[in-house]
Amino acid sequence: MTLLAAAGLAAGGCASSTSSSSVAGCLAKPAAAGTAGSGPGGSANPAVAAGWTLPGGNLANTRDVASAITGSNVATLGVAWCVPVESTGAAGAAGFPDGYATTPVVVDGVVYLQDLESNVMAISLATGKVLWTHNYNSPNGGPDGVNVAGGVVYAATNHAAVALLAATGRQLWSRTLIGNDHEGIDMAPGYHNGTVYVSTVPVNPTVGEYLGGGKGTLWALNANTGAPEWSWDEVQNLWGNPGINSGGGLWDPPSFDNQGNIYIGIANPGPIGQSGWPKDYPWGTSRPGPNLYTDSVVKLSPQGKLLWYYQLTPHDLYDWDLQDSPVLTTANGQPVVIGGGKAGILIELSAQTGKLIWKLSVGVHSGHDNDGLLTENATPTSPIPLPARFTLEPGVFGGIESQLASNGTTIFAAVNNLAVPMSVKGVTESSKAFEASIFKGTGEMIAVSQDTGKIEWDDQLPSSPYGAAAVTNDVVFTTTYSGYLYAFNAATGAILLKTPLSAGTNAPVTIDGDYVIAGAAVPSLSKTLHALIIAYKLGATGGKLPGTGGP
Repeated sequence: MTLLAAAGLAAGGCASSTSSSSVAGCLAKPAAAGTAGSGPGGSANPAVAAGWTLPGGNLANTRDVASAITGSNVATLGVAWCVPVESTGAAGAAGFPDGYATTPVVVDGVVYLQDLESNVMAISLATGKVLWTHNYNSPNGGPDGVNVAGGVVYAATNHAAVALLAATGRQLWSRTLIGNDHEGIDMAPGYHNGTVYVSTVPVNPTVGEYLGGGKGTLWALNANTGAPEWSWDEVQNLWGNPGINSGGGLWDPPSFDNQGNIYIGIANPGPIGQSGWPKDYPWGTSRPGPNLYTDSVVKLSPQGKLLWYYQLTPHDLYDWDLQDSPVLTTANGQPVVIGGGKAGILIELSAQTGKLIWKLSVGVHSGHDNDGLLTENATPTSPIPLPARFTLEPGVFGGIESQLASNGTTIFAAVNNLAVPMSVKGVTESSKAFEASIFKGTGEMIAVSQDTGKIEWDDQLPSSPYGAAAVTNDVVFTTTYSGYLYAFNAATGAILLKTPLSAGTNAPVTIDGDYVIAGAAVPSLSKTLHALIIAYKLGATGGKLPGTGGP
């Protein structure tokens, strides 16, 4: 493959130290640490992490960590501190104001995170004091985030992978990865055994999304220097028409097994109907065929060799990325891979062969799951066996939009029910009507047996849970777009906690010790936006959040 990357100069912005940027209105009295315990229904995951030191909790991306938080004490979580989000929100998806969407990591008592302008921040977990910031002012669309290893913070701007000194935020290296301005980067890097993994995407908020020639390419970089070790092309020649077609990319970090093999969940092909089909090429006819390796779980060797793939949605028409980090776990005593994405379908695969074990549709579906198979061999003038107008669900920001979690026996998924009207020309709503429809979306938090693929419980939610799933002991967390933090009993689905954030959110939470860290930066239904990183702590009292969440 042609080597497209070149070493970059230091980006704009600089590392700085701040005495304290906490919001005084939500400072709380110190609280004693909680008591650790597994509780009933506690994690059966042998790979459960000691703390949230990686973007997905651990290398298997199970989002399951040990902590002091249990079902018996989770209701005592109170606000410990808040820090303002640096981003102005200009990078929000589809142009909606949103400055923050990531899962922080906590290493040696320091919280590291990134906002949607690629700015990186380090905060003391104990006090909320901002230790340093490194501002890039590089809108990336999200969900982005950082990875910390060996005293170095690995992150990305919308065009380059970067490494920062964890102690000070000073940039150590930068490596430009995009091949053209139709590409960007919007993921937290993966890290394993001295190598950093970053993929491009066919989206650049400063230029546009799914424009011709935008490709997803996974890069393996030397962690010390940023020099490329290898790359893997996720979409090859863009199915014969790179002038119009685009596709691929990663939203979230790869997963790694004990042999160092790499598992990735790849995004959708373009053009897509939700952006409007290009003139003379309706229904993806500019890209005939299944459009490998989009909407697929892919397993690569440590050297970047393709070992297997499973494509969930051939010839995707509707932006149904299979973007969530594959979860590496076990079922019936065998190693498996569980994936999910915007098609609203969970899949379990053999980790050894990639063979499908079970498949489960979740949330609301309007009967168009297999439209891609009806159109993959169509020509621009072919009669298309689809209605002239119909309602699509999952649509746009529906399905399983954010990461899965597993406690070793059960997979947890935050599901979003959001419909859009479709036609041969694409989405038929005006941008204003579409924006309003997002706030009307509902959702579900579901628990599924890994052994059987059967639903164990399903909680209906009044707002979309874009905050993924995160597990500790017998508790599952998520956040909702209208601005609430939820905690559920992992065994029964009973709601143990529902507390308002300072604004709406599409950001997951981090769990570490007796803390839960959430971010809120979407205007939601409240009149005033208070974009904050919020730390909750067991037993904290006296803290008060400015603003309120939605219903």
